[in-house]
Amino acid sequence: MTSSNLKEERRGGVLEVTLNRPKANAIDAATSREMGEIFTRFRDDPELRVAIITGAGEKFFCPGWDLKAASAGENPDADYGKGGFGGLQELRGLNKPVIAAVNGICCGGGLELAISADIILAADHASFALPEIRSGTVADAASIKLPKRIPYHIAMEMLLTGRWLDAEEAARWGLINRIVPRGQLMDQARAMADELAAGPPLVFAALKEIVREAEDMKFQDVLNRINGSQFETVERLYRSEDQKEGARAFAEKRDPVWKGR
Repeated sequence: MTSSNLKEERRGGVLEVTLNRPKANAIDAATSREMGEIFTRFRDDPELRVAIITGAGEKFFCPGWDLKAASAGENPDADYGKGGFGGLQELRGLNKPVIAAVNGICCGGGLELAISADIILAADHASFALPEIRSGTVADAASIKLPKRIPYHIAMEMLLTGRWLDAEEAARWGLINRIVPRGQLMDQARAMADELAAGPPLVFAALKEIVREAEDMKFQDVLNRINGSQFETVERLYRSEDQKEGARAFAEKRDPVWKGR
């Protein structure tokens, strides 16, 4: 599926979503709503296992909110659709891996979009910032998430000053998983997506739910919930054919065949 703002390509169990809004791949409310619909379909389609989000071209991944739309009157409190801004940040029950392939400038809401993914691969020329401070606005989602992702003082410097990080520094602070030569970015993102798509989807779902719920809970409280059968994805895993298959494959010294049931 392709629209004027987004390209959507399906390869087996992998969905690729490309922001395609020249010149900078900025996101207005209509594009955000469309992204929410795409990622909702991804979440709900049992045949899809992994998603990749990237930007068209080599200069911009995404600078976030479309300031041209804002100057034309679009309200910052506009309806951004399912999943909130960019379709990922607030999408409930998204228990499948998402890879961000950052192909250039990644700032503001674009950085918030990237850190909503599970894995971030960045081209060697990528750069990262939260420049909202310079336009008198707040990077709200980043203010919540970023100090939990990287060292507090680095996160606060980014939020308070709008300072830019190149790919090397972003990797040093753990903001991204790895740096990739720009010509190899999508090849490596696809290779990782294919590896994940061949993995156990029920285990991935359980991992994502546990990690998401545990973020603001004490260790023992989360463990008690697991032991008390209070995580739907964990219980589904423990009752599944896939768990039996995993044990059989281990005993038979062969690769398991995952069915997602």
